[in-house]
Amino acid sequence: MGPRDRDDRDPFDDIFRELSRMMNDMMGDDVGVHVQGNDAGFGDDVHITTQQDDERVYVVADLPGVEKDAIDIKCDGRTLTIAAATDHREYEERLRLPVRVDEHSANATFKNGILEVIFERADSSANINLE
Repeated sequence: MGPRDRDDRDPFDDIFRELSRMMNDMMGDDVGVHVQGNDAGFGDDVHITTQQDDERVYVVADLPGVEKDAIDIKCDGRTLTIAAATDHREYEERLRLPVRVDEHSANATFKNGILEVIFERADSSANINLE
């Protein structure tokens, strides 16, 4: 394999070049596509997982570079909202929970950049006595 056979190009350059060309075709030549690394917010920096068992719902979020005092957590029983801020950016993530939870039962801990929130499952329906 000679030097002409090597392909040292970034494989994504062609994709971004084509996206830019398509945007220019649609919008005019003065539109450019700019990609900035490491500044995309929660989507790229934070990983959130949920698990559930018969009694509880567990949410674990990786919040790199966030201080405990900068985290705000809210829940309405179906959606968990995690907001946080660093010196460089603000984050907000809304997570639809897999089942209805008792938001007043929440227990949250934050250690080493890992947020853990545990909820008790809410009864999905009430028993109705027939008289």
